[in-house]
Amino acid sequence: MSDSYGDERSQRGEPPPDAPTGTASEITVRPADRADLLDVLRIERTAFSEPWPYAAFESVLDAPAFLVAVGDGVDGPGTVLGYVVGDVMPNHGRDIGHIKDLAVRPNARRKGIGRRLLREALFGLALAGAAVVKLEVREGNQTARSLYREEGFEPTRRVPRYYGDGEDALILVVDVDAWRSEA
Repeated sequence: MSDSYGDERSQRGEPPPDAPTGTASEITVRPADRADLLDVLRIERTAFSEPWPYAAFESVLDAPAFLVAVGDGVDGPGTVLGYVVGDVMPNHGRDIGHIKDLAVRPNARRKGIGRRLLREALFGLALAGAAVVKLEVREGNQTARSLYREEGFEPTRRVPRYYGDGEDALILVVDVDAWRSEA
């Protein structure tokens, strides 16, 4: 989750010329549908060095927390600006939610969209029965780690060489009831 767009504007803190306007409060978060998948895939490919294939997104369309954030963007009103994918696995009465993927268009970052998607996903996973929610994050992704820490996620373990490039992953977990009492 980087917010660099590589010109003088970034050093002055100005948005790129094609940045969407508005804030996370002017964004609509809704369940993803099949028509969103190409936009989701485009964002995935810009955000990650090992992107999910189209079929992976297609297979989770019915997940309880496959959500998109839409708003005014370079493609006009209703532009998909980000997404989150989360599901729930039964676990002996203490079901586990799993945030599998979260990304925001590079030109829409630093507007609270990722946080809004994460919070909506956590609410959705709680409604689907999750008692705890876990996720994996690159050890070196300080921006994402900061967001997750601010939302109450705590590291539980490190998985060496989790990613294809050899980087370690941190497994982070949040207790949903504790998170809801803070939210």
